[in-house]
This record gives sequence, structure tokens and C-alpha cells, in this order.
Amino acid sequence: MKCPFCGGQNLDHVLETRTLNDGASIKRRRECEGCSRRFTTIEDIEELQLFVVKTDNRREPFDRSKIIHGMQLSCTGRKNISSSALDEAAQDIERTLYNRLEKEVNSREIGEMVMERLKSIDAVAYVRFASVYQQFEDAEQFKAIVNLLGKRSARKPSAG
Repeated sequence: MKCPFCGGQNLDHVLETRTLNDGASIKRRRECEGCSRRFTTIEDIEELQLFVVKTDNRREPFDRSKIIHGMQLSCTGRKNISSSALDEAAQDIERTLYNRLEKEVNSREIGEMVMERLKSIDAVAYVRFASVYQQFEDAEQFKAIVNLLGKRSARKPSAG
């Protein structure tokens, strides 16, 4: 570390260390061995910046709140869907994307992940999201996805 007073490099020792922001940062009190002056440094984790590649090839920073907003719109008027369930789904998607350690993700892939999570949360919200996301052109496409859901639920064994 370079001393801000005398410019000496790597001639300091750490006197005290504290965590900040729930452990996301570290604050260190240092003393320069060259001039004996004290100074403070703060270390932060350098996070990977993830970009979403839109269908028109524009790139924009990933924003989890957009996922939550889209799911909330699909769930409008639906009862028994908690905001915590939607937040958990969005966090899961975000964690999955960041764990890939890639700098870019296609918006289409995010949409597929959202549809997969909504399918297990609420079938109607899933169909609503899919109809907008997949840009249904006619009632036949809508009917096909509803039939697909019907076949899947018919295969599940009933409790009782």
C-alpha cells in the first residue's frame, strides 16, 4: 500500500481491521513505517458486472428488479402468491446467472428462467407471462400452452 503522506510503498503495517456493510467491506487502520503517520483504507469486493443482451443486440446492466416487476405483472389479481416467493425466484435466477461467471446473458434465456419459476408458483401467472414473453400471435398458441400445462398436471399424482 502506498503511503498518502510520504509516498513510501509497502512500508506499512495494519493496526486495526473492522468489517463494514455486513462484511462486504473491510476498513483497515494502517501506520507507515517510513514516516510513522497513520491512514485508513477501505477494501470492497469487486463484483462481476453482468450485462443483458436484448433481442435487438442492445446491452444493458442486469437488474433483478425488472424480473420481479415482470413476475408481479403476471401475478396481478392472483391470490396466495407472496411477494417473498417472487423475490426468492428472482434471487435464484440472479444467483444462477452470476455463478456462471459470464459477462453477458441473453434476455431470452432470462425469460425462459422466469417462465420455469412461475410454472411452479402459479399456472395462470405462467401462462400470462408466456403469452407476453413469447408474443403469442393467436388463440391457438395460447391454447397450446394451456393444453401443455393440463397434460403435466394430469400426470402428477393427486394427494389423498
